[in-house]
Amino acid sequence: MSFPISGLYAITQTDNKSYDTIVMEVEAALRGGAVVVQYRDKQPLDADHLASQLLKLCQQYCVPLLINDDVALAERIGADGVHIGRDDGSIERARQRLGEQAIIGVSCYNSVEHAQQAQDQGATYVAFGRFFPSSSKPLALPASLETLRLAKQILTIPIVAIGGILPENGTLLLEAGADLLAVIGGLFDEQPEQAARTYQALFERVTLTFGL
Repeated sequence: MSFPISGLYAITQTDNKSYDTIVMEVEAALRGGAVVVQYRDKQPLDADHLASQLLKLCQQYCVPLLINDDVALAERIGADGVHIGRDDGSIERARQRLGEQAIIGVSCYNSVEHAQQAQDQGATYVAFGRFFPSSSKPLALPASLETLRLAKQILTIPIVAIGGILPENGTLLLEAGADLLAVIGGLFDEQPEQAARTYQALFERVTLTFGL
């Protein structure tokens, strides 16, 4: 399954939630228009079971499911790809295990140089952030809008922005060069379907206004 070039990138919110609730919320986000889902769970009880459920759900909506940090899990369940950070192994190794068609995203924090290297090594997309205060990554170093502007000039792969993104500030990131907005709390702290529709409206508005 191909990686979308624009839209809402939903990241699961798993803390203190049952598997049924997580799946129900992700489906609501998909109904609202989310174009990609990342399974992120720092304290999983049965990651294989939940990830497999999410994969079946995403397949029903023709939306790719990516696994955060865990190439082995992505390989076991046949996920569409993986998102890797600084300490999660190489793009080359992930590609070897998951195949040429796999989606491989890379966290680049606030470094355009890192993003350029990731693109050269075969990454499908790069992610920058955090751009705003974030409860999921409170200690993460901030990223700047200028990083997005520069990245947009030199990269040819999709750019994802992450970190404290709300409908009120998302437009700033899209105007600076982000192609997708990755969201956890702003999506799942609210009613996910309606929240997803609100985020998706940002993309439509920016496209109409700026032709992006």
